[in-house]
Amino acid sequence: MSFSEFDVTRRTRKGNFLNQIDYLIDWKSIEKAIAEHYAPTSDAAGRPAYPGLLLFKMLLTGIWHGGLSDESVEDMANANLHVMRFLGLSLEDDVPDHSVLSRFRTRLTQAHAWDGLLEKINQQIQRGTTSW
Repeated sequence: MSFSEFDVTRRTRKGNFLNQIDYLIDWKSIEKAIAEHYAPTSDAAGRPAYPGLLLFKMLLTGIWHGGLSDESVEDMANANLHVMRFLGLSLEDDVPDHSVLSRFRTRLTQAHAWDGLLEKINQQIQRGTTSW
């Protein structure tokens, strides 16, 4: 663990909303479902592509914070330590920009996968909160 990762962990509350969600969701099953529709290895410029789960979590963050624009989600991922931690990003990591998020959402929507993924998330949250 780098000093910056330690600092991010130290400076975020354990009981915040995103930590609670992270605990409730089986991200492996979500990641597997995303991979059926999005599994690029590089972007148009030949750089490694961002993981689908990262992009999906960014879009969820926007929904859960009042329907933020993709630009606002990008800003939040760059500035908010709770969001950074939820996304699995360190301070040194690049954050996908708003156009990447938009293209990702469009891809899932065109594949008729977006609504199904949201339903999986909602079902897992429902199951998790009923056990509290």
